[in-house]
Amino acid sequence: MHLKDEILDRLAEKANVAQFVSFDPALTQRYSRLSGLPANHRFTSVREAAEALLERSVDGSVNIRSFDPLDPKSREFIYGLNSSNNAESAVRRLATSGLFTIINETIDVSDGGVSGVILGDVIEFAPDDTPRCVEKPGTVAFPRRLGLKLLETVYGFGAPTEYPEGTRVEFSIHPLRRGVRQTHQIVWELEDVGESSAKAEVRWPNRFSQLVGDKVFGLLVAHLHELPVPRTIVMSRRLAPFTFGRATGTDEPWIRTSPRVQVPGRFTTQRGWTDPFELMNREDPDGVALASVVFQEGIDATYSGAAIAAETPEGPSLIIEGTVGFGDEFMVGMKPRTALPLSIRRSVERLYQKAFDRLGYVRFEWVASRKRVWIVQLHRGASPSSGRTIYPGTPAAYVDFPVSAGLEALRRIVDHVTASGDGIRLIGDVGITSHFGDVLRKARIPSVVGEAART
Repeated sequence: MHLKDEILDRLAEKANVAQFVSFDPALTQRYSRLSGLPANHRFTSVREAAEALLERSVDGSVNIRSFDPLDPKSREFIYGLNSSNNAESAVRRLATSGLFTIINETIDVSDGGVSGVILGDVIEFAPDDTPRCVEKPGTVAFPRRLGLKLLETVYGFGAPTEYPEGTRVEFSIHPLRRGVRQTHQIVWELEDVGESSAKAEVRWPNRFSQLVGDKVFGLLVAHLHELPVPRTIVMSRRLAPFTFGRATGTDEPWIRTSPRVQVPGRFTTQRGWTDPFELMNREDPDGVALASVVFQEGIDATYSGAAIAAETPEGPSLIIEGTVGFGDEFMVGMKPRTALPLSIRRSVERLYQKAFDRLGYVRFEWVASRKRVWIVQLHRGASPSSGRTIYPGTPAAYVDFPVSAGLEALRRIVDHVTASGDGIRLIGDVGITSHFGDVLRKARIPSVVGEAART
């Protein structure tokens, strides 16, 4: 027999589970687990049990699951009832069909938390879903230690960790405390599966990076791998503010927008404070593009720029470009490249090697102060660029594009050029590591930096 409520009762002995009361087809209570009441407290009726659950539910609602002990296949599931009368009626109706029932508090998986699975050295999770998210695309995977550290950084608490590595843990975490033990972590299932050899590799974009913002996620990954990231406060649409990174010593504000997915150079980066709520409303009035706005402590910049690397049999073939002082204008083609001092190049090379050793091929924007080089944006992956070629290919012809026309103008012609099969030649003193290069690499358009074709 497959008695789901009995399994849930045993789980409650060692984990925080969603509050519940169960009944057999004769409407005799079987088990109950509610916050503030003894284990298996007896209620006088189905309605009294439903009322007690509704009082303790953060969302003021309950679900009803039904099952047949002789058939493990799931039966009818009723979500989000907010009336004890409706809950009692549903339980009575299901009981007439010979079904066992479980009334449990509704756990909102779209409250800004995440659900996932821990097994061995791997933790996987995603927002707006149940632990079954691990069977779907877009779930992020981390090595266990780093994933737990990320969750603690973002939420102030992590996933449940008190179980052996040979135990598969299905969990969810929530900004508001829930469950029998009133903690932030709910355990849905524990299964002893023995040693696991699975390994995790962090990739994005994913569903969690879209929740916090692509730029924020990249900086979090850098921070978790102990790369130098300036002190960063994240003001998110869906999460409470959180902080990570190191003090730079300037106490100077920079505002950086963090879109759900990377859109090179489109949204604001600004030295000095501005109203983050007005900024988000102005640049993303529908609330669909920007996940968050970032306050980042400024850096006393001597040089700034970007670093990318092509993959070769010998290892990374590194391209480092930059300019004097702040690099925000350089990245959008408004400030020319500068010949970098050897000491700066070597510092950036050492930082790239450190990142490569921990993450593999990466691309990052950097800012050098007199003491160290900082990472202010990070993405994974090798680059196809080399020399003055941004993206390789053999187009029928190149369309000349003056950098002075700006990034938005470049974006407008990308679809047309892609359809025609032509390439793009950037005309102007612009780095291939700039956002112009990012746009063309992302679109996979054959492109170079050069001089206008002679006629």
